[in-house]
Amino acid sequence: MTTNKLSIYNTIKKKKEIFEPLNPPFVGLYVCGPTVYGDPHLGHARPAITYDILFRYLKYLGYKVRYVRNITDVGHLENDSDDGEDKITKKAILEALEPMEVVQYYSNSYYNRMQELNVLPPSIEPRASGHIIEQQELIRKIMKNGYAYISEGSVYFDVEKYDKTYHYGKLSGRVLEDMISSNRELSGQSEKKNNADFALWKKADSGHIMHWPSEWSEGFPGWHLECSAMSTKYLGQEFDIHGGGMDLLFPHHECEIAQSTAANGKESVKYWMHNNMITIEGTKMGKSLGNFITLEELFSGKHAKLQKAYHPMTIRFFMLQAHYRSTMDFSNEALQASEKGLERILKAVQAIDLLSVSEKSSLDIQQLKKDAFDAMNDDLNTPIMLANLFEGVKFINSVVAGTATITQNDKLELKKLYQDLLFDICGMKPDEAGQASEVGKLDDVMNILLNLRIDAKTNKDFATADKIRDKLLQAGFVIKDKKDGFEWELK
Repeated sequence: MTTNKLSIYNTIKKKKEIFEPLNPPFVGLYVCGPTVYGDPHLGHARPAITYDILFRYLKYLGYKVRYVRNITDVGHLENDSDDGEDKITKKAILEALEPMEVVQYYSNSYYNRMQELNVLPPSIEPRASGHIIEQQELIRKIMKNGYAYISEGSVYFDVEKYDKTYHYGKLSGRVLEDMISSNRELSGQSEKKNNADFALWKKADSGHIMHWPSEWSEGFPGWHLECSAMSTKYLGQEFDIHGGGMDLLFPHHECEIAQSTAANGKESVKYWMHNNMITIEGTKMGKSLGNFITLEELFSGKHAKLQKAYHPMTIRFFMLQAHYRSTMDFSNEALQASEKGLERILKAVQAIDLLSVSEKSSLDIQQLKKDAFDAMNDDLNTPIMLANLFEGVKFINSVVAGTATITQNDKLELKKLYQDLLFDICGMKPDEAGQASEVGKLDDVMNILLNLRIDAKTNKDFATADKIRDKLLQAGFVIKDKKDGFEWELK
């Protein structure tokens, strides 16, 4: 079954039927990971957090999950096409480095940022360059079944032939005839039979640093091939869930379906999940557009579009407030609202232990719990789940104020509900999450003081401006004046 919407409830129900003999049942999860040629940015945080929550939730429900998230370190060409420069090769040439130095450096950067966001490591994290043999073997199977051809040392997937037996475009809703018609003017200018065909193996030109021997040419695998090869190796020819960004739906995931079906005679994936994009001022955020904000900049506040630094737990909480299939638009206002919301919910959680108990509860805690988990079971609907948790916050505050009551048993149930959903499943770190609001308050105070200093300088009251700077320096803060404002940091 192939679908764009995953109902966790239906998935779990079916898995219990299929894997009844297993204890616990097994779920295979594959997610397209990053291409490691630059510092991870806000756009990388969304899929990482989305599938981390899925991973955590499936484990919470008692499933044994094998979570495979790949690293793309070869074959990913500019604009995701069959032509152009390999992004890692391009970076290596610019920085005069060996390509694997680029890969290692930015992989480490990605791991560090994910750790700060409290994203669990996957069960297996394979690299494309470590699975060249498996990719070549997959090409041989596709060729043996008649769905690929050799042209000038490269191997291409024959989309038109595949579409006669199967449906190329079923995931994205595209029709092959329309795709061919839109590219007809380019026919005859390519080594491909058809412009909808995609590379399984590319012959390397003289400037391509990373290449391997094969019976077709000295070359490298096509970008789409790696996920088909690695998911099959670690999860089998059929597995449960495949995730990735919405921008991968076509052509990447469409090509994965075609490759796996052409090789094995059946589709590999039962459920497809696609998280949507982060936008900034209504435009997709990404490296290619040059409008991205790195996670390091977010955590330090050192970016022109940032009013302050944001704690990693604030970023994580921000991600929970939109459904993973909806777009999210970045703004300082949205992040600051998330910061305040996080502070509010954490204060309520801390207050649970101090609640006085009565013989009767004013709120049906079991219904609150059911509504919150129903939201999670409905395609990971974290915004609705959070709305239920905030209903619980109102109740907690009412008990504190003496206008509502709670029993001892419900008090324990309520505490467990927040522990399970907020911390164990959604991955908020209670200690660090509490620090997020404190960091925000410090930013607010510093902005007030430094803006007062700017006003003093504007009014030529240099004595006051110098006094503010000197006092902050004594307190351990370093102030850096800039043309467009100021920066500060702790010594």
